[in-house]
Amino acid sequence: MKALVRETYGSPDILELRDIEKPTPKDGEVLIKIHAASVNYADTALLAGKPFLVRLDEGVQKPKHTILGADIAGQIEAVGKNVEQFKVGDDVFGDLSSSGFGGFAEFVCADETKLVLKPQNISFEEAAAVPMAALTALKGLKDKGQIQAGQKVLINGASGGVGTFAVQIAKAFGADVTAVCSTSKVDMVRALGADHVIDYKQEDFTQNGARYDLILASNGYRSILDYKRLLTPNGIYVCSGGSLKQIFQAMLLGALVTIGGKQKMGNVLSMPNQEALTFMKELIEAGKIKPVVDRCYPLRDGAEAMRYVTGGHAKGKAIVTMTEPHHK
Repeated sequence: MKALVRETYGSPDILELRDIEKPTPKDGEVLIKIHAASVNYADTALLAGKPFLVRLDEGVQKPKHTILGADIAGQIEAVGKNVEQFKVGDDVFGDLSSSGFGGFAEFVCADETKLVLKPQNISFEEAAAVPMAALTALKGLKDKGQIQAGQKVLINGASGGVGTFAVQIAKAFGADVTAVCSTSKVDMVRALGADHVIDYKQEDFTQNGARYDLILASNGYRSILDYKRLLTPNGIYVCSGGSLKQIFQAMLLGALVTIGGKQKMGNVLSMPNQEALTFMKELIEAGKIKPVVDRCYPLRDGAEAMRYVTGGHAKGKAIVTMTEPHHK
């Protein structure tokens, strides 16, 4: 089978398309013929070995994962012993970040507990866009943010992978959503259902006097004190991405700057979760969530997909395809 392989840390230039041996599923695993895999920040960070913290788990000098790609969608080709949830021919999707990655290849083996049946009303490419980004948004809004119907919610970075899901999830929960993005993405974000869209190139969203019950910051950088001023007295701020400075401020200063008050500030880090992914599948099949795919790249151009995502200009997700695009 063909796979996009790397042996060291570096830029997308180090990725090589190689022929390697097709894997065999172990007990509790299935073999998936991959149709599509999405590119996440986790892939670009693991590729570069930056920030250095990623090397503490991935390997200080040499990476342990030679084939990246966490979010996948495809069809089960074989099942190992004791597999109970799936059968050969099932269309599935899932996040393999806790079970070895390997999505940028024609086949991969995965533990059955990392997978869910693919929603029938979306393509493989759209399904691959879902797991990591959607579950990050869901965990940030629902688990950390305790979102309630009628709340005023701000999504900063609304046009990215996490942001496009966050806008739609917040609307599905009945919130009044204000989305922040750049000029070229305003129409797309409005089409996702945002009640109010702020073009940060035209307006400073921290200076308009609005206050929010919940803020999810998934891109860019604003001071944690800026976000604190935007919160209602019982408001919650959740950082799900953005610059390293923004992430570390939320991680290290969030509890400190809210001492003595009822506001909460902190980070969210998504992990694969079959129950949460099933919940997202149900929202998608109900027509409440539509994955946003910006561009598709064939496997041979996977390095270019990495470059595109690293540039930070994607509208939704960039997808690597192993076959010709499947539309439904």
